[in-house]
Amino acid sequence: MKIFTETGLNNELLRAINRLGFEKPTPIQEKIIPNILNSDNDIIGLAQTGTGKTAGFGLPLIQKTDIGKRSVQSLILCPTRELCMQITSDLKDFAYYTKGLSAIAIYGGTNISPQIQALKKGAHIIIGTPGRTLDLIRRGILKINGISTLILDEADEMLNMGFKEDLDAILKTTPEGKQTLLFSATMPDDVRRIADNYMNSLVEITAGRKNSGAENILHHYYVVKASNRYPALKRIADINTKIYGIVFCRTRNETKDVADRLIQDGYNADALHGELSQSQRDHVMQRFRNRSLQLLIATDVAARGIDVSDLSHIINYNLPDDPEVYLHRSGRTGRAGKSGICISITHSREGRRIKELEHVTGKKFQYKIIPGGREICERRLFNLIDNVENVDVDESKIESFMPSIYKKLEWLGREDLIKHFVSVEFNRFLEYYRNAPDLNIVPEKDLFIKKGRGNKTTYTNIYINIGSKRGMNPSNLIALVNEAMRKRDISIGKIDVQRSFSFFEIDREYDQKLLSAFDGAIYEDQPVIVEIKSGNKNIEAGRKNGYSPHHKPTGNKSKGKKRKKHK
Repeated sequence: MKIFTETGLNNELLRAINRLGFEKPTPIQEKIIPNILNSDNDIIGLAQTGTGKTAGFGLPLIQKTDIGKRSVQSLILCPTRELCMQITSDLKDFAYYTKGLSAIAIYGGTNISPQIQALKKGAHIIIGTPGRTLDLIRRGILKINGISTLILDEADEMLNMGFKEDLDAILKTTPEGKQTLLFSATMPDDVRRIADNYMNSLVEITAGRKNSGAENILHHYYVVKASNRYPALKRIADINTKIYGIVFCRTRNETKDVADRLIQDGYNADALHGELSQSQRDHVMQRFRNRSLQLLIATDVAARGIDVSDLSHIINYNLPDDPEVYLHRSGRTGRAGKSGICISITHSREGRRIKELEHVTGKKFQYKIIPGGREICERRLFNLIDNVENVDVDESKIESFMPSIYKKLEWLGREDLIKHFVSVEFNRFLEYYRNAPDLNIVPEKDLFIKKGRGNKTTYTNIYINIGSKRGMNPSNLIALVNEAMRKRDISIGKIDVQRSFSFFEIDREYDQKLLSAFDGAIYEDQPVIVEIKSGNKNIEAGRKNGYSPHHKPTGNKSKGKKRKKHK
């Protein structure tokens, strides 16, 4: 299929598409529009963020709406206010020539009264976040018992944000005969559970491979000491003169710290985190969308639902613990057929994680060298010269000032004038990068994985009462040990994560320090128990025979450090 006229859309929608400048359907649109128009089957659409899913379901949804029937016919659920507003705006653009269609957005974090008043006037399509939607259903204001279509957009994100109970409650309110369309970038167990429990006669449509990275995104990684993450970030920003992207941090405090340091160092940056009010968040996003900001520093939670086109870079200041989160992050660049780069700033113990992400994305990650001072200065200098050479000169606006300028600078020759001009703009970079150190750690073969046993390290087997049911995985466990020990170069051997507990090996030199570091520690509001395995038996025996700790945690729980799972 090469053009939209072959999808079965009506003339009003085709005119709207032409008005918006759409030339041909994306892969997901090409597959899903005819399916929605010509079938009542439930559909699972698997595609990365930014592949045109909204038009894929929005265009046929508008065509199937009975404009003369002033009641809610379709409900679209999505994870965040931003995405809710974006979908609503897109639907109104698609319905530009479809007279009389009403689409209303309902979301939390704002006064509910205007939304109630709008619903009382009637609407054909409701676009809502799960929490506010359920609230309005329970108030008796929003009635969805007669809808013909239910759409779950970014279902995996809604579940990651904790909307499982809300979604179950809403889905139970909907009629049996409706058509359900579920869209997700990934297919974890919770999304599959919704499909199994609430969907029938399923048709699964995939654009690209499941749970894989977009083809037009390059994946780069740098290796530095953990203490050099921020100077590495600055160099990455400096060498990419036209960078426009999101920097993902692990915690709210780290987000604020990185943004504050970038602002103080003269970068067009700001932070997006959970402590911002809705008006502050809207202000930051408005500045980012109009490119007043080049870099937006955010946590995964704060960035959910952001829909910004043309991002050149995604930067992982910290790698996410969940590979699927990496897919969501990287999918924010390289949209609509454009290319993008996803950069990860890693330290020397994250080789296994890079290998894991290569497997998940199906893409080879390229190791890159953090640029040196001379390289950055040269790139910035020639970018400046290019900008000067290509700037539009409007003589009518500057003509009256030129005689005074000529007189002021007449004592400078051509070469001296160029030197002064370059120095005004460039002295800051030259001074900052004078004698700049090399930040790189060259990875060893096989992605800088420590050899451990090959170095004849003697290990102690350790038990910890945290397992997979509390979100533990090998990467999470290493991060937890690093945080407790405040040291990132301790050799860790085999790791065996069970459902309720885990075993791991640690360099025997540090085993007692490890016990002390976890004394009185709290993880997700529960005391952490860490013990040396009796007799130092191997991990496989512990897995087969089970392990039932009798030791009670020592130390004052109320004074213990509270350790949270990394997200």
